[in-house]
Amino acid sequence: MTEIRVCLVDDQALFRAGIRMLIESQPDLSFAGEAADGAAGAALANRARPDVVLMDVRMPVLDGIAATERILADADRGGYPAPRVLVLTTFDLDENAARAIRAGASGFVLKDADPEFLLAAIRTVHQGNAVIAANATRNLIAHAGRGSERSPAPPAWDELTPREREIFALAAKGLSNSEIAAGEFLSEATVKTHVSRILAKLGLRDRVQLVVFAYEHEL
Repeated sequence: MTEIRVCLVDDQALFRAGIRMLIESQPDLSFAGEAADGAAGAALANRARPDVVLMDVRMPVLDGIAATERILADADRGGYPAPRVLVLTTFDLDENAARAIRAGASGFVLKDADPEFLLAAIRTVHQGNAVIAANATRNLIAHAGRGSERSPAPPAWDELTPREREIFALAAKGLSNSEIAAGEFLSEATVKTHVSRILAKLGLRDRVQLVVFAYEHEL
């Protein structure tokens, strides 16, 4: 079994200890390190090369938004796969979490979420998907879209086929590949291929960015 390597960036020592114990209790997860602020977290991610980073948004020295941007930029410059960043927040509609998603995070989880939900979220983002199922997350993404000026869709939008636009609309509503497949009478593999092509054509990292893109361009 290939372990998912997880780093944690949070300024609360007790919270870090609890999350570390939770991760180390799972056979498919390994704890790759922790940091108490965003600057140290970015350095840790560059050094440890984790698969997933759990990132608090409100921290000293460097907040989670800037840290997320630095982690992704470091990976791009270094030519290695960027980790998936999963934002941790206390509030279900946090402007900082919205900004972190715009910076490239793959979703967010409330700090008081059930442990099993957090574990599922880690596995979900590691698989290249996004944590967008909860109503709070949909609200957050809508808030992220409203936080910027609406603009017409870029030329890349015209490159999508009619079928891809249909799949885009369903994915933008937060439907999973299996839900889209059932509704459109397609195989999950076919839907996954469509979604991958849509993301590539639009220059988007994952489904969270797809949803934000939809709100930004009134799609």
